[in-house]
Amino acid sequence: MLPQASDQPASFRAQQRFVDPAQAIPPEWTAPTPPHGIPVVELPEAQAPQPYLDLSTVALLGQPKRKPSGGWRRWLYAGSFGLINLGEGRKIMRRKELTEQASKPLRSCYRIALLSLKGGVGKTTITATLGATFASARGDRVIAVDANPDRGTLSQKVPLETASTVRHLLRDAEGISSYSDVRAYTSQGPSRLEVLASESDPAVSEAFSSEDYQRTLEVLEKFYSLVLTDCGTGMLHSAMSAVLNNADVLVVVSSGSVDGARSASATLDWLDAHGYQQLVADAIAVINAVRPNSGRGGSRVDQAKVADHFARRCKAVLTVPFDPHLEEGAEISLDRLRPETRDALLELAATVAAGFPAAH
Repeated sequence: MLPQASDQPASFRAQQRFVDPAQAIPPEWTAPTPPHGIPVVELPEAQAPQPYLDLSTVALLGQPKRKPSGGWRRWLYAGSFGLINLGEGRKIMRRKELTEQASKPLRSCYRIALLSLKGGVGKTTITATLGATFASARGDRVIAVDANPDRGTLSQKVPLETASTVRHLLRDAEGISSYSDVRAYTSQGPSRLEVLASESDPAVSEAFSSEDYQRTLEVLEKFYSLVLTDCGTGMLHSAMSAVLNNADVLVVVSSGSVDGARSASATLDWLDAHGYQQLVADAIAVINAVRPNSGRGGSRVDQAKVADHFARRCKAVLTVPFDPHLEEGAEISLDRLRPETRDALLELAATVAAGFPAAH
């Protein structure tokens, strides 16, 4: 008797051993994306991926404590044969911070104008020492321009290397195409500060005009990061309008005397009255001690009140103490200045540098 059809084994095709690949895809793979995106599953903190370990030198070896560079800490370090290392003191750390601030990078030329209505307050000296401080702290080029319409003395603050003046530079401006071309018209001091002298020949009757100063800046800003301008004592001389219109910051110099402070305040009054209110608000006042003990109780003038007066009008007020080397009036060497004088000039440079535009 033949077996029933139901008892026969299914055929190979009827067994359906193979499945259509299109039908084997899980449905969630082909489901449409939700309109608000796929929800993020937050892992427990223990299972969250950890960031890679920083492989920098400081992370792996730690920050080594530098050996003292001066003071009693250095003597203790040397006397203990290096076993006792207290690191640098506060003054040295502060000096390094100011130096770092003064050496902030610049993407373009920054122009500093130094003003005073009164002579004999040390404006030219502050110009030379501030420029020398910047030049010694920075790696780029710094130049000081003597824009005094009378016989300026800025060129006497550095060793004289050339008899050329700003007049010669303007005469040959069209042929200047490199730094070496400009260098032929400047003198350089030990700090690397360069000085462009003013015309000292009394036979030259031409005034240093606003157009002359503008053309001078157009040449210098191509090769120098910092340009300091030592202005004359007259606010109405021909070049002053161009100096003020191109200045990024003003440094108003005053002595600690009554007439010096009044003259510096009158300078700010004139600027306020002629539309330079923002320059006054961002200006830096420098009280320069041009006589011995003028800032140490030897003067009857209340220096604190003088500083308070300018602090209400300017962004910052700094005091430069008396220094015998600066009193000589000859070439300036930073190495011959007293430590407190160098610290004051470094703080002044750092204060000016605080206004540098951010370099991205």
